[in-house]
Amino acid sequence: MASDLRYFFDEHIANDAADALRADGADVLTIAEAGRASMPDPDQLRFATEDGRVVVTHDDDFLSHAADFLAAGEEFAGVAYCHQLKYQNNVRGLINALLLVNGVLTADDMRNHVEFL
Repeated sequence: MASDLRYFFDEHIANDAADALRADGADVLTIAEAGRASMPDPDQLRFATEDGRVVVTHDDDFLSHAADFLAAGEEFAGVAYCHQLKYQNNVRGLINALLLVNGVLTADDMRNHVEFL
């Protein structure tokens, strides 16, 4: 995997997806692994940005937070959003979507960007 993207998985994203992406060479950190469970979403977005990670989430609140950050002139490393029902029974589909993002976008492309999966 040639991409420089690094991911930060929201707490509702399946751990199977994180493990599969890692097996394909992606850099993935989950909220649980970072010890950040139950922290406010804006704090999660700031943490991910400080660590150079794109937030992967089903939580549509992150769409509002991304817009709020931009309106306030605050940068973020990116959000990869998918509706919670889209990959609910298809973890492989989520993995494939993230592998595609990894193959075509860079960290610079994702800065201040929301990618809809």
